[in-house]
Amino acid sequence: MALKGKVALVTGSTSGIGLGIARALAAQGADVMLNGFGDAGQIEALRAGMEKEFSVKVAYDGADLSTGAGVAGLVKAAQDKLGGVDVLVNNAGIQFTAAVQDFPDERWDAIIALNLSAVFHGMKAAIPGMKAKGWGRIINIASAHGLVASANKVAYVAAKHGVLGATKVAALELANSGVTVNAICPGWVLTPLVQKQIEDRAKANGTSVDAEKVKLLSEKQPMHKFTTPEHLGALTVFLCSDAAETMTGVAHSMDGGWVAQ
Repeated sequence: MALKGKVALVTGSTSGIGLGIARALAAQGADVMLNGFGDAGQIEALRAGMEKEFSVKVAYDGADLSTGAGVAGLVKAAQDKLGGVDVLVNNAGIQFTAAVQDFPDERWDAIIALNLSAVFHGMKAAIPGMKAKGWGRIINIASAHGLVASANKVAYVAAKHGVLGATKVAALELANSGVTVNAICPGWVLTPLVQKQIEDRAKANGTSVDAEKVKLLSEKQPMHKFTTPEHLGALTVFLCSDAAETMTGVAHSMDGGWVAQ
């Protein structure tokens, strides 16, 4: 229970990567503010279930993170409901694929707003409270695409590269404050959404799920194994620990060797 008495805010945490990270932090004793979209009844069941399972306080706020005011409001809600924000995990994100010449302006704006600007607004709102306490952990979920590019993902790649730049700047500014700022760069992550895509591909191609997994992974990764939300949760917990107190401004790859090529 290394994080008992701490409060963690994880954006985009009602499913997938964010939920895996939120659960890992709750398992270490942190009170958690969940955020994301979904069915209200399912989210309440998730919130209450986590609270009971881990014996911590779990709150939820469905703030729209596409605006600075929405992000600032989410941080304030965590401060009001749970007493502060000690750990901020900027995870929420969206994707759209098209060639640069065909990329819709509105999709560019939406991806930059959520995947990059929301990271800035979250850090800006949370840093004063962390500095006042002399302790804080900011973990920005970037991507292998924060380090390398793929065709047809101009907004996502630009945003994730920007997240790494913002991470480094904040780390420099906070170097002697007790607050560390790091990024995690996952490769392929086996979320329920990706699992369904693989199953659909296997059905359409008349192949096995295992064969489709290897085919998908080998497009980018030397290692034919998915990263899981639990892996990312464990790395987040480590970055919050005393063992990582001098690790800051770093892009931590967890990508099956993707960017080692």
